Amino acid sequence: MTTRNLISRPIWLLGVVSLLTDAASEMLYPIAPLYLTGVLGASLLLVGCLEGVADGMSSLLKGYFGALSDRVGRRAPFVRAGYTLSALSKPLPGLWPAATAVVVGRLADRLGKGLRSAPRDALLASYAPVGAQGRIFGFHRSMDTAGAVLGPLVALAFLAARPGDYQTLFLLAFFPGLLAALCVWWVRDTPFQPAPTHRFAPLAVFAYWKASPPDYRRLVMALTVFGLVNSSDAFLMLKAKQAGFSEVAAIGGYVLYNAVYALAAYPAGDLADRLGKRSVLCWGLGLYAAVYVGFALLTQVWQAWACFALYGLYAAATEGVSKAWIADLTPPEQRGAAIGLQTMLASFSVVIASVMAGLLWETVHPVAPFWVAAAGALLALLWLRTTPSTPGALQ
Repeated sequence: MTTRNLISRPIWLLGVVSLLTDAASEMLYPIAPLYLTGVLGASLLLVGCLEGVADGMSSLLKGYFGALSDRVGRRAPFVRAGYTLSALSKPLPGLWPAATAVVVGRLADRLGKGLRSAPRDALLASYAPVGAQGRIFGFHRSMDTAGAVLGPLVALAFLAARPGDYQTLFLLAFFPGLLAALCVWWVRDTPFQPAPTHRFAPLAVFAYWKASPPDYRRLVMALTVFGLVNSSDAFLMLKAKQAGFSEVAAIGGYVLYNAVYALAAYPAGDLADRLGKRSVLCWGLGLYAAVYVGFALLTQVWQAWACFALYGLYAAATEGVSKAWIADLTPPEQRGAAIGLQTMLASFSVVIASVMAGLLWETVHPVAPFWVAAAGALLALLWLRTTPSTPGALQ
């Protein structure tokens, strides 16, 4: 089957919406820690806590709304509401120049992400042809990450012309987000049999754990262990600045990471469909460990550029591939809960990882979080490699 036949109109539409939303978000994400610490005088501990709390709130909602979309038999309303809320959060720090506004805007953006993420991924999986989950999720990650390349490039160009004018940049980010919120109303549901009850059940996503396939549980446990050391990418940019990166170069490194990620995501998904998702995911975890060792040993600027490029390969081999693997392991009516539970547990782990990274940076040594992260990635890799699978399960 050709790529053209694989990528149907709904998949393209979800990709474009993600591209626009990520362009808006990534105009702001790389500069937010720089704005908080450099302009508003916030501490690195606050940066770590903000990222951890924002991801924690988002993760809880991913699990809940993923399971709820299974129960009501619809995905699109959650997708539309989530993208709209994220769009409305963008201009807040530009209208209210204070650390509180950055915090509120970041939390509102993550709230929108929590609303849409699991239902969107479940909807995306429903459009994928049999045997092509890796390529479909890889395509979506490519589109999403292309926005993560465009956003910081716009931010770089703007800050080059108007250095330090962060407030206006927050206002500009509203426009691509608004366009995405308008486009998402073209997204349509695919029919599936909903869960037998529609009652309000906040803990339904946790109940899914007992009913889930054993191979799903093994995969989720490994990814959660990894999440416990996978702190915010903000620490990579801050470490690069320590090694000699300028403020603009730090954002440029983040752009390079996303460019490599966008280019490699579809080929990585294709490899996962052909060679097995376990193998590609394990290679990705190995790359992550190598990158974090590189950042721990960072002494020169060129080394930081190389690490950012390899970091893009790690993301391409793990993020879309893990979701595609979960989609392979679960039936359509359970995918909202299955994807939501995994992302919820992983994101709760990131809360711990981000706060601990900030504490280790400030109280132990700036390289300490990177060594811990590398060790945790190798532990998750070993877990996936040595844990047996159920005979006949997709890998």
